[in-house]
Amino acid sequence: MQKAKIRLAYRLVITSDSDFLWDRYVFEDTFLEYAMQSQLYNSVENPKNTFRELLNENEKAEKLHFLTGIAAHNYTLQLKGHFHRITDVLGSSYFPFTEYRFDIINTDIRDRTKHKVGITFYSPELLLLDIINNCYLVAKDTGKSNGHETLMFPVRPDLSICYYETIE
Repeated sequence: MQKAKIRLAYRLVITSDSDFLWDRYVFEDTFLEYAMQSQLYNSVENPKNTFRELLNENEKAEKLHFLTGIAAHNYTLQLKGHFHRITDVLGSSYFPFTEYRFDIINTDIRDRTKHKVGITFYSPELLLLDIINNCYLVAKDTGKSNGHETLMFPVRPDLSICYYETIE
């Protein structure tokens, strides 16, 4: 396999059924923030209850992804660039991330159990050495030509290569 520079993206979906305490905090705070911020885009005479309805009515409601995501920002800062739920095949290394993107999948201000948000975490640039036994074999240092300290992340549905650049 030809070496390539890549970035991985891990997508976390948070719902009312999420088990982790961190997820529950993000869930509660983003629901409250959405309920408050959505008032800016909702009409008084014909209010919309769900995010999708509101988007159909007012395209400016797209800003709610960012505005609601502000409530999740401090929680992502707490992670300090290390998402520990995604580990390497040895279970010892975590998924490193340098940035994230928050989005509202859908929500309903009348029913918090329908609140569903996503956070996509993006890794720093990694060197993809190979895919072995359904695992990405990557190195953190993309500049070395000889020898690499490597990690292996299992291929999984919520982990994807989001940037790929072949190396000559």
